Amino acid sequence: MVRIDMSEFMEKHSVARLIGAPPGYVGYEEGGYLTEAVRRKPYAVVLLDEVEKAHPDVFNELVGDREAQRAAVMDAVGSHFRPEFVNRIDEVVVFEPLGRDQIAGITQIQLSRLRSRLAERELSLELSPEALDKLIAVGYDPVYGARPLKRAIQRWIENPLAQLILSGQFMPGSSITAKLEGE
Repeated sequence: MVRIDMSEFMEKHSVARLIGAPPGYVGYEEGGYLTEAVRRKPYAVVLLDEVEKAHPDVFNELVGDREAQRAAVMDAVGSHFRPEFVNRIDEVVVFEPLGRDQIAGITQIQLSRLRSRLAERELSLELSPEALDKLIAVGYDPVYGARPLKRAIQRWIENPLAQLILSGQFMPGSSITAKLEGE
């Protein structure tokens, strides 16, 4: 994780310190605090701590318009990589964090895979709305996105279900409904 204390960027001119000087200015080749940190750790999460203390121009530069961001990314890619590689890039996609609707969709995809495996044993599976909501909640992490979802399904649905199937509690043709405890 890269942590940047935004209270250090309270003045208007501090934009250059954060993202680097514009072309033609002294220090253009050096890059700014943020650009250098991202260059050194390209897959890091960037935490803009106390962003509310930064000068509005600094904030505006960070959120700027997406076309300018894409153009800046392509300029950086073009200056770093050979043209043969750059010509293979079809599109630059700006990362958008997953929302609840996307997590719910991913959950349904994962559950449909489980249902397919259960159908081979002539079993069907349904989740109560409350159980589905709980699974969506525990399967999402703001840092890791939907990565914990598969483990949550395994821990809360697959493992207990496997134990019940192995114990003979569900036979072919059974319809299984997963609910929250106390539901």
